[in-house]
Amino acid sequence: MTSVRRDDPVRPTKRDEVAAAGSELIGGPIGRRALLGTHWLTPVRIIALVAIGMFALGMVQKLPCYNGGWFFGATTQYTHACYSDIPHLYAGRGFADGLIPYFDRLPGDMEYLEYPVLTGVFMEVASWMTPHSGGIQHREQIYWLVNAGMLMICAAVIAVCVARTHRRRPWDGLLVALAPAFALTATINWDLLAIALTAAGMLMWSRSRPLAAGVLIGLATAAKLYPVLLLGPLLVLCWRAGAWRAFRKVLTGTVASWLVVNLPVMITHDAAGFHIREGWAKFYTFSQERPIDFGSIWLLISQRTGNPLENANTYATLLMIVGCGAIGLLTLYAPRRPRFAQLAFLVVALFILTNKVYSPQYVLWLTPLAALARPRWRDFLIWQACEVMYFLGIWMYLAYTGSGDKHQGLPTEGYQLAIVLHLLGTLYLCALVVRDILMPERDVVRRDGDDDPSGGVLDRSPDVFVLGRAYHRPRHAVQFQAAPQVRWGAVRD
Repeated sequence: MTSVRRDDPVRPTKRDEVAAAGSELIGGPIGRRALLGTHWLTPVRIIALVAIGMFALGMVQKLPCYNGGWFFGATTQYTHACYSDIPHLYAGRGFADGLIPYFDRLPGDMEYLEYPVLTGVFMEVASWMTPHSGGIQHREQIYWLVNAGMLMICAAVIAVCVARTHRRRPWDGLLVALAPAFALTATINWDLLAIALTAAGMLMWSRSRPLAAGVLIGLATAAKLYPVLLLGPLLVLCWRAGAWRAFRKVLTGTVASWLVVNLPVMITHDAAGFHIREGWAKFYTFSQERPIDFGSIWLLISQRTGNPLENANTYATLLMIVGCGAIGLLTLYAPRRPRFAQLAFLVVALFILTNKVYSPQYVLWLTPLAALARPRWRDFLIWQACEVMYFLGIWMYLAYTGSGDKHQGLPTEGYQLAIVLHLLGTLYLCALVVRDILMPERDVVRRDGDDDPSGGVLDRSPDVFVLGRAYHRPRHAVQFQAAPQVRWGAVRD
């Protein structure tokens, strides 16, 4: 077995041909005599600065809307591909009028804010920092700027957490920092808050701090529903490794932090006793009652067949259950226990692919997980290209449907092709991750001698329960003789 120092950093220009080619812009691949870690501009700091720079470019891309597209012209914000929910919901959800989310009823059909509590707090704090004087257009512009500043901090946190999760692979954070779809969609909605908390939770888990990880995952779930899905992979991984104590800690932290945030808004009391507050429940009832919407496989089927698919909730739930079962079996059967980041990516991707809506900003959920699960530039950029094409496709489609007889934009058939493209892009990345699980020697991370650097207590721990032949080499696998090998299931040294 080739000897590998556990603390040697992985140099991406030596392992990835795309990274090596891209490095020509800054002088070429790093040399063997280079002194690493001797400059104040460390990889993590560089990645944070790049993430902020790319976020700023994404803000610049929104300038046509900031200067009028959000306020004038039926389709200007679509033809310039610079739409954002943020300025529209400033007035539309009562922040301009000083209404308190979940407590004050909104005028119109929505009645209450349809976001989880922590996201509502984020929106409310931004409204406090927005001047309440001047015209509504000016106030909406400032509100977007305030939110963008807060979301920029979240973006930097995400990039730093990804860079620090795999100790020997800090440069993988550049996948997040330079992701074009990340920059384009960062200020469409408030998703980055939940993503930053999730990334921090995964970092804490990788540092063998399950209670802190659980607290952060619970807070992330209080901002967006999807982070709670990470408990599923952790359950199966801890089952296989027998690490039940760590799972109990992460579960306790998740439930406790979620309750701390939600209970003050969730419970109301009157003469009849305690009740669930209607405003708090709006997010969950809205998600359940929401019809099939943009970007989903269900919209594609509905448009192609003319069937409204009124039972889409049932279909999506069944597919999610079957998919989670398949991921669980994959985890217990795989020749080596899968890495936490791999399963986290698969379960979140499954949730998105089966959901009634696949909004363009959902790419943000997957980007840090993809960087940890499959840190290879070629595959990452193929997927990002598919998402950028969809990002342009949905706005051109909305321009087409909103321009009346002019029909300026992308017709329905073109939009359906864009849906297929971004669904296939996500499925492509999922297929590669599954292959890496079944053939660990193809896994980019494990080929450098690591086991599960994001696994924390699971890293290099032996298995206790498996369904397949533990530690066997997958049949039909290509062996990489020149790469350092890790003993699957070796006891931590």
